[in-house]
Amino acid sequence: MVFSSLIFLFAYLPLTLAAYYVFPRKWRNVVLFVLSLLFYGWGEPLYILLMMASITVAYVGGFFIEKYRHTSPGKCKAAMILSLALNLSFLLFFKYFNFTMETLSLIPFLSEIAKPIEGLSLPVGISFYTFQIMSYTIDLYRRETEVQKNYIAFGTYVTLFPQLIAGPIVRYRDVDDQLIGRRENLADFSAGVRRFCAGLAKKVLLGDGAAAAFRYFSAAAGFEHTALGAWMTVICYTLHIYYDFSGYSDMAIGLGMMFGFKFPENFNYPYIARSITEFWRRWHITLSTWFREYVYIPLGGNRKGKARQYLNLAAVWLLTGLWHGASWNFVLWGAYFLVILVIEKAFLLKAFEKVPRVLTHAYALLLIGIGWIIFAFPNLSEGWAIFTGMFGIGTVGFASPIALYEALRYLPLLIVCFIGVTPLPKKLFDKCKEKPLVAYITPVACALLLVLCTAYLVDSTFSPFLYYIF
Repeated sequence: MVFSSLIFLFAYLPLTLAAYYVFPRKWRNVVLFVLSLLFYGWGEPLYILLMMASITVAYVGGFFIEKYRHTSPGKCKAAMILSLALNLSFLLFFKYFNFTMETLSLIPFLSEIAKPIEGLSLPVGISFYTFQIMSYTIDLYRRETEVQKNYIAFGTYVTLFPQLIAGPIVRYRDVDDQLIGRRENLADFSAGVRRFCAGLAKKVLLGDGAAAAFRYFSAAAGFEHTALGAWMTVICYTLHIYYDFSGYSDMAIGLGMMFGFKFPENFNYPYIARSITEFWRRWHITLSTWFREYVYIPLGGNRKGKARQYLNLAAVWLLTGLWHGASWNFVLWGAYFLVILVIEKAFLLKAFEKVPRVLTHAYALLLIGIGWIIFAFPNLSEGWAIFTGMFGIGTVGFASPIALYEALRYLPLLIVCFIGVTPLPKKLFDKCKEKPLVAYITPVACALLLVLCTAYLVDSTFSPFLYYIF
């Protein structure tokens, strides 16, 4: 089930909210736990068992970590490692087994042995909920949180449907107090509704529109490759992935507020960045935070000299690339950003202090766009054709009449998208929200957005969120 579906908007969500607030407070985690499992199992019920196994392993492991914390540090560490290893094994098997077999099969003497498993599908959201489970185990071992003795509360943390499928990645210590002691209120609920409607509009009206443009221009490159088409392909995908993913995060945060939870922000206007370093502080913040706290810093961070720092960065970006998918284009994508980040840390960031903002911003946007080419095309030859086409190489010219017509047709949508990636709309809303008239306009605007999105969904085909596949 996806947020941008009619069955979610007009059946699952209203019924879940009704059940949640009808039941006494002590039963509300049970309601969320059960209904979140229903949400997850709507499309693939078999994988509920896998998720429950992951939850149980971490839950039981937590008791052993707590039991041996003071009496036997060795056993405590062993319990932590075993819990992490078991949960990681689920992720590694389902996400990377076939990729590994396909890679090994390229070696002549292994081609008959390395056989992928036909029909092995990736459980939706496994990368996200596995990282959340691991954060509990690691935080507990580090004594940064207390053992959770309530299985339902812990299960609710893992399965909570707003952020179950595509984040934000919520560390356990961020919500441990909220699992038992949260207090819902009308102000947060109203803010959550506004945030959800804004995220829905970003996804359906802007993200899906940019996706349609991307599909057209990338397909057109196969029969009428133009420089304008290549640039439009990159621009449209750059906008599509932002509005799709940040729209999901807004919807997840808004839904969390409706149920009394406060989830961390996942985006902070990444496309206004002046460097790739700044971009990754603004994009998918919760994933960057997870890797920094659980990989980069434990490896030594920047505390052991430049060479070790760059080695630690390499480890993080190899894992970041692989986390996004079992495909070589994701590995290349991680290596691409690693090289840029190392160069920036070595000397570029200091040099940028003397460069006009417009130039550094253009530099960042160009490199971000090139990175999305690598990300978007598992077939590297297709991505390479788009990249070279941006500079007129291998094209039939700058623009054809059809490419120019399509670019002009999508121009109004792109202008709205360009404005939306800046802080301007939020600044205008914050400036006006204290005015009495806005208090009446905002609910009407949310209702209109919901109606408009519904009309689009009725007339559209199934369009899942892009990050569901990760």
